[in-house]
Amino acid sequence: MDRADLLKKADDLIKGDRAKDYGDAYQNHDKIAIGWNVIAKSAFESHGRVTASHVALMMDWVKTARLLNTLDHEDSWIDKAGYTALGGEFSPKDKK
Repeated sequence: MDRADLLKKADDLIKGDRAKDYGDAYQNHDKIAIGWNVIAKSAFESHGRVTASHVALMMDWVKTARLLNTLDHEDSWIDKAGYTALGGEFSPKDKK
């Protein structure tokens, strides 16, 4: 796929299904930023950095913020479960 096709497809998704599923893009990203700031602050306080486990939490929060707009979006629930499983797997490796 060339860049023009890729950008057209992204534009169609952002203005179509994604907008319908996740609501206003700015508001959704603002919700995500709020959650990520909480996670990052805690990560730096507890580990001095953002770890892989923290990233799993952040990605879970992306799905949570999206679900706040469309609670029955099955893919987001499945993705949240996947990020939880990954975070649980990563956490022993991320000990202080």
